[in-house]
Amino acid sequence: MPKVVSPREFEQIIELLAHHPDGIGVDRLAQKLGADIKRRTLQRRLASLIGQKRIISAGGGRALQYRLAPVAGTATLLLPAPTLQAFGEVYIPLSPEGEEVKAYVRQPRQQRKPVSYKNEFLERYHPNQSAYLPESLRAQLHSLGRSPAEQMPAGTFARDILNRLLIDLSWASSMLEGNTYSRLDTERLIEFGQAAEGKDALETQMILNHKSAIEYLVRDTERARVTPETVIALHAFLSDGLMPDPLSCGRIRKRAVEIGGSVYLPIAMPQRVEELFGIVMGMAAEIRDPFEQSFFLMVHLPYLQPFEDVNKRVSRLAANIPLIQHNLCPLSFIDVPQQAYVDAMLGVYELNRIALLRDVFVWAYERSCQQYVAVQQQLVPPDTFRLRYRNELSEVVRAIVRGAQPANEARLRPIMPDTIAPEDQPRFVALAMDEFKTLHAGNAIRFGLRPLEFAAWQRENAEPD
Repeated sequence: MPKVVSPREFEQIIELLAHHPDGIGVDRLAQKLGADIKRRTLQRRLASLIGQKRIISAGGGRALQYRLAPVAGTATLLLPAPTLQAFGEVYIPLSPEGEEVKAYVRQPRQQRKPVSYKNEFLERYHPNQSAYLPESLRAQLHSLGRSPAEQMPAGTFARDILNRLLIDLSWASSMLEGNTYSRLDTERLIEFGQAAEGKDALETQMILNHKSAIEYLVRDTERARVTPETVIALHAFLSDGLMPDPLSCGRIRKRAVEIGGSVYLPIAMPQRVEELFGIVMGMAAEIRDPFEQSFFLMVHLPYLQPFEDVNKRVSRLAANIPLIQHNLCPLSFIDVPQQAYVDAMLGVYELNRIALLRDVFVWAYERSCQQYVAVQQQLVPPDTFRLRYRNELSEVVRAIVRGAQPANEARLRPIMPDTIAPEDQPRFVALAMDEFKTLHAGNAIRFGLRPLEFAAWQRENAEPD
């Protein structure tokens, strides 16, 4: 049976070729991809991409060069955005209402009427009675976002695809803020800790902050719900090392803020900001449909501007909380044009109209679901026994490590929780022993263990030379 090639392998090659419009040879290409792919394998991938007409080759022998195929016509393009710049603005399909919002916010700033925060925009919304997303649209999104883990505990699907989600969402959300890291740069930073050469340290910090915030949402689903505390925690993660005043990290703002490029002026009074933040989060928590809840957070958190900075980043990750909790496909914002997102937010700020942002939200979600179809198909069915006893397993592993005890059956049996059925105890012991075989400093955090705790246990139980 032929090996199934991950689409990501092709995308990495495409992304590198996008940075070499004049072409690049196979040896240099292999060098940039690193040791993860052999030269013969790379040559097969290149041949496949030529067959798909996504790339072309020129020259012969050692002078053979590969580059992206020229794009013409009006076909749907899957190539990176740089190849499209010569063909005009990259945007998304818009509804007539979205076109109206776009036309208004594209006017010069001087021609747009200055506005301030309007209470009635929030007051007009009544949870589970009002709806920014019509019922038919919500049904379509539910159909698109359904995952194999829909009957599993909250967060199961997001944990299954966590490695991919960390890269996609960290990269795409940061790019919407003007971050110049490529997806490949982001992958190397997240997986190997390699900062990209020539990038500003703040860009690297932004990516790493996203990684920490996403891990918090996915790994701590019991606490990471639609609450004020969760949103404030997201701000603390996302703004770490990026705020002029470190005291403003993870705090509701105490001073007035302005929004560059907009005629909208948010509320300045700190007490009112804090009061409205509580109201917004209270209303969001009441919304039953996860997609409506997600979109409500994308609208009203940036509109209120509860923090001194990083508000839009907070709203994009907060929009994922309901999706993670319901085991729906996450919203990664991958391939969302920055200008479309900026225009959509200006429409909310200056007109209190959500049509353009809704167009962006729906298009972005459909795109995210397409990205994860292949991932879903490759998922290994979850181990229901492990899921049933996941808390007991964590408890036992922590007890062994923190007690500096050897991992063997004699030590495991006396500390097994009473909640494990007698007939399940032999299989539980085998499961625990398997976990210890694969336990290392990088994954010990799954059981609530710090690296130093694991290192101390490892030293104590190391076999003598």
